[in-house]
Amino acid sequence: MTNLVHLDLGVSGMTCTSCSSRVERKLNKVDGVEATVNFATESASIEYDPSTSTPDSLIEVVRGAGYDAFAMTEEQEADSEETANPVDEARAQEAKDLLRRTIISAAISTPIMVVSMLPALQFTNWQWAAAILATIVYIFGGAPFHEATWANLKHGSFTMDTLITMGTTAAYFWSLYAMFFGHAGHPGMKMHMELVSNNAEMDHIYLESVGMVITFLLLGRWFEVKAKGQSSEALRTLLGMGAKDATLLVDGAEKRVPIKDLKVGDVFVVRPGEKIATDGVVNAGASAVDESMLTGESVPVEVKEGDHVTGATINSSGRLEVRATKVGADTTLAQMAKLVTEAQASKAPVQRLVDKIAQVFVPIVIAISVLTLIAHLIIGGAAATAPAFVAAVAVLIIACPCAMGLATPTAILVGTGRGAQLGLLIKGPEILESTKQVDTIVLDKTGTITEGKMSVAGVHAAQTSDQDATQVLKLAAAVEAGSEHPIAKAIVHAASDVTPASDFVSVAGRGVEGTVEGQRIRVGRVEGELGSLSEAFRAAEAEGGTPVAVYAADALIGIIDVRDTVKESSAAAVAQLKELGLVPHLLTGDNESAAQAVAQAVGIDPENVTAGVLPEEKVDVVKQLQSSGCNVAMVGDGVNDAAALAQADLGLAMGAGTDVAIEASDITLMNDDLRSAADAIRLSRRTLRIIKGNLFWAFAYNVILIPVAAIGLLNPLFAGIAMAFSSVFVVSNSLRLRTFQPTA
Repeated sequence: MTNLVHLDLGVSGMTCTSCSSRVERKLNKVDGVEATVNFATESASIEYDPSTSTPDSLIEVVRGAGYDAFAMTEEQEADSEETANPVDEARAQEAKDLLRRTIISAAISTPIMVVSMLPALQFTNWQWAAAILATIVYIFGGAPFHEATWANLKHGSFTMDTLITMGTTAAYFWSLYAMFFGHAGHPGMKMHMELVSNNAEMDHIYLESVGMVITFLLLGRWFEVKAKGQSSEALRTLLGMGAKDATLLVDGAEKRVPIKDLKVGDVFVVRPGEKIATDGVVNAGASAVDESMLTGESVPVEVKEGDHVTGATINSSGRLEVRATKVGADTTLAQMAKLVTEAQASKAPVQRLVDKIAQVFVPIVIAISVLTLIAHLIIGGAAATAPAFVAAVAVLIIACPCAMGLATPTAILVGTGRGAQLGLLIKGPEILESTKQVDTIVLDKTGTITEGKMSVAGVHAAQTSDQDATQVLKLAAAVEAGSEHPIAKAIVHAASDVTPASDFVSVAGRGVEGTVEGQRIRVGRVEGELGSLSEAFRAAEAEGGTPVAVYAADALIGIIDVRDTVKESSAAAVAQLKELGLVPHLLTGDNESAAQAVAQAVGIDPENVTAGVLPEEKVDVVKQLQSSGCNVAMVGDGVNDAAALAQADLGLAMGAGTDVAIEASDITLMNDDLRSAADAIRLSRRTLRIIKGNLFWAFAYNVILIPVAAIGLLNPLFAGIAMAFSSVFVVSNSLRLRTFQPTA
């Protein structure tokens, strides 16, 4: 069997999920091709048989479906944070174009609406001025919808764009026809809100509807474009965390080189505070390495000769000489970026309800309009030409998708606006659907449930020592004042009036030493017998703490319990998540004892705790839960959480965390209070209910009034009023989201 070759394409021109579905269907019809097209990232992930297809032929398939495509090179996929790839450039250009069209359309449509609705402002020949302005909006503002409609129609497809074009075109050309051939073009024409209108006299125009429908829908499309494709930004941020250059060691001499010039086997130097250039093995030296970007844990890992280190982690203290074992796309950092990409691409596109119904609704409306015209002409003869045309147009106007178009964008705008006020950033309508479906929530430990920084939880003095707990802490802090280790900082922070020790020295594998008040004090790992401190040591470990031993002249005088403490709000947050019907799971790279202690403190069942996991294993845990039938939400804050956040059905990132986690997530919580996760889910679910209510009434008024219009009992004026009323209802219903209140 021929080995399949992988190809990533950027796809531009897709305006809705039905577009991505069409491209996917076209690609999968090609022999030997397995394709997944993602509307959110505007990309196609393809496995193809090189004996039957080529990248160029697959690009032509996409173009044949009515869209543009280009191959993504490795450099574009693994783009730096300084350079945008073609997909990002195209999206930015589209957003800029939509914003310009929105502003111009709004500026023109507003005066049309005001003068059309207020007879007192209707000057002589006002309708002709309105027609000129409406023509600009119809052509310039409506161009994105009209172009998409034409592309879809060429392939026999109907979408929201078709509805928009159909409704605005009917209202626009009816208005022009009424002005040129009816009474609406007379110089002194006034538009009045009459209960009864003579269908034979075409004396009403709907130019304000044309302008405002296009303006509102342009605004909604702009917000949609801004919201999608966040994964590329996440990847640029993630890859930007790596070192830009390295200090290469050649024949004992140091040479600064770009990171791309490093090769496997090269030895490079890493000084305290520097990022490790790439994955490797320590050749010489010992230090503490901050791996929080990889593991999420705040305690640095002690490394010595022979130990493995990871690129982009930070050397906290000693000088290291490292031999490179992986470079470029093989590094851990690059693999994490690949995990985020794969998780994003694996998300199934969510079909919008409106697009599904549009496939049936649009042709039915057109058919009803045509049948209405024919039926009236057959029944009434030539004398019924005007009434027949009026009735047919009334059917099209009543079906104008103003309310349908506003149903989702207005609820999204109000809901996300209220969320932004509360520090809850929701990224689009698909996320709302996800919040309704999730039944399991996976919580990262460090920085999410806990504070994410070390602090002293207790100090215990040995019974054999003449030092009390206060003095033990003071002596330890005096020595630790010379260290940059996070545990050392926690001890120094807990003490007061610290005088640094003299003769400070760091002893690899044992800790730090110094002279304090004439005594030689060592602070570090426990060695030998614990005596009266055995119980305190075991309790600290059992509760997830790090017991630090303090020695005076090699005699153990005390133990300091340093740990990452649980946030005060975490237990209440877990209780709120349970009330929403979610089963909480704890996921952490920390040890089992620490994880179980935290779980017990916040009310998570012991069997729902997974400890000691790496980033790729976090993704596996989420996948396992999903394969067991769970709809999974994930809350995290670190780079190590990014891939799991993207893999989850719903990703929530703490705003105090990293940019990578935030960009890979679906909802961003702009604070470090876990209760915000429950608030975000409640707000999202309420917004979704509002959207579904809006869509129900938007379609219901069509179902009721289209038959009325078809039999000639609803003239275009009332059709316009009904359409406007449905829009007012949708907007008013959406505005109820402004009353949402958080629990925190």
